[in-house]
Amino acid sequence: MSTADAPATVPSRPAKPGLRRKVKAYVALTKPRVIELLLVSTLPTMVYAERGFPSLGLILATMVGGAFAAGSAGAFNCYIDRDIDRLMRRTENRPLVTGEVTPREALAFAWLLGIASLAILWFGANPLSSVLGAAAIFFYVVIYSLILKRRTAQNIVWGGAAGCFPVLIAWAAVTNTLEWPAVILFMVIFLWTPPHYWPLSMRYGEDYRNANVPMLGAVAGAKIVAVQVVLYAWAMVICSLLMVPLGGAGWVYTAAAVLTGGWFLYESHALYARAQREEIEDKKAMKVFHGSISYLTVLFVALAVDPFVGAPIIAG
Repeated sequence: MSTADAPATVPSRPAKPGLRRKVKAYVALTKPRVIELLLVSTLPTMVYAERGFPSLGLILATMVGGAFAAGSAGAFNCYIDRDIDRLMRRTENRPLVTGEVTPREALAFAWLLGIASLAILWFGANPLSSVLGAAAIFFYVVIYSLILKRRTAQNIVWGGAAGCFPVLIAWAAVTNTLEWPAVILFMVIFLWTPPHYWPLSMRYGEDYRNANVPMLGAVAGAKIVAVQVVLYAWAMVICSLLMVPLGGAGWVYTAAAVLTGGWFLYESHALYARAQREEIEDKKAMKVFHGSISYLTVLFVALAVDPFVGAPIIAG
């Protein structure tokens, strides 16, 4: 039989992912590592606001509602960024790039998760926490993902504010109001975000340049980025200490803020010194990235322990 007489071959379609793989793909859309980091600040803030442990029901509603809100924002972001995610090695395995989840499925999932999060916060905590949850989703999806990310090198400064909302949600869930300690903690995370993220964008600068995303770490020189890291680190540490006169913090939190803050400032200045000598390496930049996570974790663990140990350093 000649080649012309051979039956035409039908292109095979990729096999549909199994249930377990599909579930894993949906979980990946929520950016679980980001959720973990956000929840690190939620429970300690609730404990500090209550000066003890809130009810288990309130903790669960706030933690689950907050996680769903963050997951919804992450899924929306994956939907919006699916075109550039396929251009970057760091994101090329996300479910919308691999095809494990379709854009329509991802968008529906993001909406459902967002609606569920607001309902849980509204009925499980209070309307104020639900409104703040909606603001967090809006800020990350619209302000950061749609407006800022592809337009300005300062994208993560303002867009990163969405990651500060968990402390406001946590405080509002316990007190049904917003007070100075919540504002200070919001600002600590706001000022923490650039020195946390810019070293990462230095490490993956080629990715961001390929995708035409103007992250500061990718479009500016190491010297400029290092200066900004140092300035934000100083502002963050100073802001964290405002919890003593304005937030009623005791010696446990104060000691953690001073010691871990001093350590992070040392690492930030070390990054600056290497940048001035033009000795920046990916591993050295990532040391500041990982160090920022340790700093924030220790600070908020101390915040949770503080109410149980002693009276405020400065009496109200």
